[in-house]
Amino acid sequence: MARQLGFGQSIGGIMQTAFVVADIHAAIDHFIRDCGAGPFFLLDHFLAPDQVYRGEASRADVTIAMGFAGHMQIELIQPLDDHPSVYRETVEQRGYGFHHFGIACADVDADLPGYLARGYQLAFRAAVPTGGAVAYLEGGHAAQPGFIELIPATTGMDEHFTRFWQASRDWDGREPVRSFL
Repeated sequence: MARQLGFGQSIGGIMQTAFVVADIHAAIDHFIRDCGAGPFFLLDHFLAPDQVYRGEASRADVTIAMGFAGHMQIELIQPLDDHPSVYRETVEQRGYGFHHFGIACADVDADLPGYLARGYQLAFRAAVPTGGAVAYLEGGHAAQPGFIELIPATTGMDEHFTRFWQASRDWDGREPVRSFL
């Protein structure tokens, strides 16, 4: 049986559904009002110094908000500049909306070769504030609606995401936007 994380998801399964949005605050309002998610934890700028987009160094800056609907984490991502990125390319190719499914991995570097062997290609990689580095993959299946993000299930990730999930349990609607850190 796969190890379960503090917020109720298991290593190796979908733990996150992510959307690229034009206005993060309007998107937060929508997910709270119409989808029963929240509260959301906002990171005003995510500009990892070691981003690699399609084999090249990248300087794309985004705002990220994360909240929960039950045990599913909802991630909202707003591009803040025109630098090339997996977020900007999605907007240009398909418009705003669904971007990726996040898969919790005990070890991203150990899991990555298996995905590559199944026909996925690495599109993006960056260190994350909760430890380790994420990897965005595409192309493994013809019907794949977006990217797959391999998310390192570090102690920091589990602590942060469990804190976010616990805040969503019996949430009374107050303080809908909170600090990520």
